[in-house]
Amino acid sequence: MKSALTFESIARCSTTKAKASLLTLPHGPVNTPVFMPVGTQGTLKGITPKQLDDLNCQIMLNNTYHLGLKPGQETLDKVGGAHKFQMWNRNLLTDSGGFQMVSLLKLAKITEEGVQFASPHDGSLMMLTPEHSISLQNSIGADIMMQLDDVISSLTTGPRVEEAMWRSIRWLDRCIAAHKNQDRQNLFAIIQGGLNKDLRRQCVEEMVKRDTPGYAVGGLSGGEEKDVFWQIVTLCTDLLPKTKPIYCMGVGYAEDLVVCVALGVDMFDCVYPTRTARFGNALTMNGILSLKSGKFANDFGPIEEGCDCPTCKNYTRSYVHLVTTKDTVGCHLVSVHNVAFQLRLMRQMREAIIRDEFPAFVIRFFANYFGDKSRYPVWAVNALQSVGVDLMASS
Repeated sequence: MKSALTFESIARCSTTKAKASLLTLPHGPVNTPVFMPVGTQGTLKGITPKQLDDLNCQIMLNNTYHLGLKPGQETLDKVGGAHKFQMWNRNLLTDSGGFQMVSLLKLAKITEEGVQFASPHDGSLMMLTPEHSISLQNSIGADIMMQLDDVISSLTTGPRVEEAMWRSIRWLDRCIAAHKNQDRQNLFAIIQGGLNKDLRRQCVEEMVKRDTPGYAVGGLSGGEEKDVFWQIVTLCTDLLPKTKPIYCMGVGYAEDLVVCVALGVDMFDCVYPTRTARFGNALTMNGILSLKSGKFANDFGPIEEGCDCPTCKNYTRSYVHLVTTKDTVGCHLVSVHNVAFQLRLMRQMREAIIRDEFPAFVIRFFANYFGDKSRYPVWAVNALQSVGVDLMASS
């Protein structure tokens, strides 16, 4: 199908599957690997689009399901799409609304036609079909749109997994047929198949035949064992074309990002940085700080030494400790720092790949982030071993 993006390889790690690329979309360039912050209803919680722009975020997410409910398609058409609505001049990716099948399952009924939701606002019924999902995303004007897929929990087993995979393939065909703006919006396919490697292989084979501009690995990050998670990710990156962006949906913990970049993933998203900020948790290269802790009451250093985000440049740990979880200002300050941290982590990985020093970066990251090797997650050690990085080798 038609593509409104270019994906140019800049460098490849000579040890792992990590790669640095330039993804050019209708609203500008995106350096990959990239973390995409999630702005559900036209904004990240606690951060304005302007502040996100100032952090040099090149692409963010919006949620099709929530924007379809409020402000609604008619308003989006009137204003000329979500970029104008939220004053965001960079790239947007929209999910299809499909994830709500899992998160709002008690409100949803799934048939071949689509997903019928009861609105969480007023209980009214809304049918989300592949055609309606694409129509909404065409109105939103996202640079990257996701197909509507039949989403099941990663813990589901049995015939429902295969049913969901084949339905996702059929729904992709309906999404392609419904997509009106192929010259300025890119539709990505989503690889399903649960934790079954044979189904994942089959799904990749079918989706690649459709030749969409990019591919996402879906149906993970739902509580499955991490040793199974990474094996599904690496299987998909082995099989998917290297000439197109690969997006691993819902991944946002720092160690997960580092491992999945090593396994060949280009794009990530997660609500984690802003969600954890609301509990007073700050992300740093030396691990997670709980700023609620009294030990920060008289600590007049920045959240993280060397961080150039507005929070670290202007406020102390002591001040953030005072306002964290008690005032929306605290949530705002930690959210800004956490998003800046995620963007910086991706930038540092990209630079290490370009210098072909990525394995050394990974080893250094784990040493700083976890400290003692006994605290390294076993799954991460196994995953990195599979691509030639031995975290447990004595330094």
